[in-house]
Amino acid sequence: MRNAVIVFRRELASYFATPLAFVFIVIFLVLAGAFAFYLGNFFERGQADLTPFFSFHPWLYLFLIPALSMRLWAEERKSGSLELLMTLPITLWQAVVGKFAAAWAFAGLALMLTFPIWITVNYLGDPDNGAILAAYFGSFLLAGGFLAIGACLSATTRNQVIAFIVTVVVCFAFLLSGMPMVLGLFQGWAPQVLVDAIASFSFLTHFNSIAKGVIDVKDLVFFAALIAAWLCANAIVLDMKKAD
Repeated sequence: MRNAVIVFRRELASYFATPLAFVFIVIFLVLAGAFAFYLGNFFERGQADLTPFFSFHPWLYLFLIPALSMRLWAEERKSGSLELLMTLPITLWQAVVGKFAAAWAFAGLALMLTFPIWITVNYLGDPDNGAILAAYFGSFLLAGGFLAIGACLSATTRNQVIAFIVTVVVCFAFLLSGMPMVLGLFQGWAPQVLVDAIASFSFLTHFNSIAKGVIDVKDLVFFAALIAAWLCANAIVLDMKKAD
């Protein structure tokens, strides 16, 4: 665990060693605010909640999280530092968990910096702060799911642009998997069990449930299993690619 913490600290510090951290945070905060106030009609709705704010998070993460994750392993492979990393007295799992945790913590920091809108809604009305806290937690889990996918796909290539595009496509598929237009492609010919299984992979379904203030065990298990599965795949890919 100590080695994973060392990797975590090194990776997190690397974000702030370049303008990447500040650019990402500024873009996220500006877009999150703009979508909530202009597209979500935050003031015009006249309701003391943050539904317009959180409803756009899946779509913000669809492009911003792949931009954050694309460098995790693709840059290491391109520069040749992956081989150096693997010669250090750490295991592959410690490196995978440390780098993922650093990226997740950074995404969480960007999310935390949106606290002024929480203060604003409390100043304007009397919101359900428990539901808002649950929505923040759900948004954090959603970012972790996207990051786990992005980290795995970043390990498959040396090209960050390719990693970004493939991650966006895969995450987009997970977002839409529970929508009627997707399920309609399978209904009528596929077994209902398969249709239900596809619907259960929808990020939107699980996130919206938590965003409403309902923290169900099945939603927590979904995100935990998703992150664990993609991190396992990440370690397997790195083990296969480390000799390249």
